[in-house]
Amino acid sequence: MAKRDYYEVLGVTRSAGEQDLKSAFRRLAKECHPDRHPGDKDAEKKFKELNEAYEVLKDPQKRAAYDQFGHAAFEGGGGRQGAGFGPDFASSMSDIFDDLFGEFMGGRRGARPRSGRERGADLRYNMEVALHEAYAGKTAQIRVPTSVACETCSGSGARPGTQPTTCATCGGAGKVRASQGFFTIERTCHTCQGRGETINDPCGSCNGAGRVMKERTLSVNIPAGVEDGTRIRLAGEGEAGLRGGPAGDLYIFLSIKPHEFFQRDGADIFCRVPISMVTAALGGQLDVPTLDGGQTRVKIPEGTESGKQFRLKGKGMPVLRSKVLGDMYIQVEVETPKSLTRRQRELLEEFERESNRETSPHSAGFFARMKEFFEGKTG
Repeated sequence: MAKRDYYEVLGVTRSAGEQDLKSAFRRLAKECHPDRHPGDKDAEKKFKELNEAYEVLKDPQKRAAYDQFGHAAFEGGGGRQGAGFGPDFASSMSDIFDDLFGEFMGGRRGARPRSGRERGADLRYNMEVALHEAYAGKTAQIRVPTSVACETCSGSGARPGTQPTTCATCGGAGKVRASQGFFTIERTCHTCQGRGETINDPCGSCNGAGRVMKERTLSVNIPAGVEDGTRIRLAGEGEAGLRGGPAGDLYIFLSIKPHEFFQRDGADIFCRVPISMVTAALGGQLDVPTLDGGQTRVKIPEGTESGKQFRLKGKGMPVLRSKVLGDMYIQVEVETPKSLTRRQRELLEEFERESNRETSPHSAGFFARMKEFFEGKTG
């Protein structure tokens, strides 16, 4: 059967540049890679054809020979050396795959351990804590359903008294090579799935996986000062690896519950406190609770206006992993009296009659300026 034109295989024109060739090869190779189509002979054949075309066209000398003589330039044994195919061709193809498929295959090729001991997956656990717990820190107990090493086979996957055996297909390498003329391709062994070992007599408890599902109780230390979104890593507390492989990690993601009275901004705490009109006018004192369980006294000077803030130094949240404390801010809101009795109304009306510019300087000044503004407009 006649070979297809290399340019047709890659889907490019004869004037295609180096980057065009590489992009076309990357796109098509991802689509028909044997690891995506295990056991598909057509996909394997197409992938070999694709690599053969790219190997020739990416090399300026080989491409020139192909453009002049076609496939005949590489036929007949001697043509391979004449076209520049040296003994390092197989290793160079491996480098090409590493470059093009490192990201596609989830990292550099060969990331699977030769021992076949696959690392377990990382796990995530969402935890909600109260603001006072974030202030003081705490030790919490959590229950996590996860995979753990099988106790029956100690994680090996083999029935007690037996051992995994070296894969007969790949000889324990975890990879196999297929050659056709000058072309060589290396891929994961389909028999052992790259582990290099096979289990002839699997454990009855885990069916050869070396791990089983179980709910575990773990202790988590939450340090003082954690913020919303803080992540705590528990090394080795994730999913157990296959057949004795190392366990993954467990990541605790924290969220802080909204508080009824306090709002947090970094290490600072804010609290709105309503006060009566009389307290605002005459002054007084407030006893305000703090996150440490105590309370602090705030002095309200006479003539305090709504929105005034009072800073309590060192009464805020601790900064994570330090001895620094933020501040607490008390913002007063002057409450307007409602449901007045007749006597209260009389007293306020009397107060209004006695008021002057000094009693209410802001309102008096505002209306005076407004009057001057409109008189100037109409004058």
